Amino acid sequence: MVTRVDTLVVGAGAMGSAATWQLARRGRDVTLLERFAPGHKNGASHGATRNFNIGYAEPTYADLVQEAGVLWRELESETGTTLLDLVGLVNHGFNPEFDALCRALTSRGSRAWFHSPQEATQRWPGMKFTTRVLYTPDGGRVRASDALLALQSSARRHGAEIRHETPVIDIRVVDANLVRVQTHDETMEARQIVVTVGAWTEKLLKSVTALPRLTVTQEQPAHFRPLDDSTPWPSFNHYRHAGDAADDYWYSDVYGMITPGEGIKAGWHGVGPVTDPDGRTFLPDKPQLAALQRYAREWLPGVDADDFQAISCTYTSTVNEAFVLDRTGPVVIGAGFSGHGFKFTPAIGRILADLVDGRKASDMFALAR
Repeated sequence: MVTRVDTLVVGAGAMGSAATWQLARRGRDVTLLERFAPGHKNGASHGATRNFNIGYAEPTYADLVQEAGVLWRELESETGTTLLDLVGLVNHGFNPEFDALCRALTSRGSRAWFHSPQEATQRWPGMKFTTRVLYTPDGGRVRASDALLALQSSARRHGAEIRHETPVIDIRVVDANLVRVQTHDETMEARQIVVTVGAWTEKLLKSVTALPRLTVTQEQPAHFRPLDDSTPWPSFNHYRHAGDAADDYWYSDVYGMITPGEGIKAGWHGVGPVTDPDGRTFLPDKPQLAALQRYAREWLPGVDADDFQAISCTYTSTVNEAFVLDRTGPVVIGAGFSGHGFKFTPAIGRILADLVDGRKASDMFALAR
């Protein structure tokens, strides 16, 4: 027996949940399939917080992050939950684009200004600053786990069906208006399908279409215990000085934020070991973790660098970190969001729903690169 629906979404992480929410709000008959149980920690969307960094000068991303801010607030209103904490975000270190970024932000009506290292240290004593600091008070953090629950809850209220623990093992394109999906115990057919499976994208779509190169890595940030719970913490990005020997131990720039109840999250960006998502150890790379502790000891005086909880997640990254948002026949694909995608989640959901409805996305997100 074949189950028929209008639209299938495969992958109930942030982007699949957002696409389902958007489609259901448009009155679509949509079913969301997820291979794991709710709250699993196998992918990229779990965890309590993500940076909400509005600091984009490129117009497409700048438009998207503004749209996302509006949609996060809509979702908050729909569900009665708090998802955005605008505690501010600081960018510091060595980035020659800071002045242009500040101009781009203010030209769009966003608040942005510079603090001296002394001013920043006085305001945020848990951090060390040696360069000027670009501060954006309209940034902060997104409550990631709560966001997934809110997206799925609202989607259900709008009529979506959501099935966890339903692995998709095969996708076959029958023709331009029909796709057949096989789970372990069911055959389903739909007029179109949205595939948002993160680290499993190439595995699931390798026989469907050619993809840009996607690299899957196991990232391992950590939560460090704050020494004083009354210390104010913004979200942050810290750019290394490539020509300074003192930064030679850095694996990449550093991002971070406070996760209430868990500690100060800090991590390297996109430099974890390449991994098979079905064969992960979930164990941190010891040299990278030791370097992260050293960073915390040198740059985060408000934490205990020896009292931490390591975290494991996957990144799925394109070569230039541009997302994949495109359609081939009846298959809509969303991939390559890792490292900076979560803040855009509800706007990405809108784009994926638009692709289902026959609209195009920006060429910078095309499958053909």
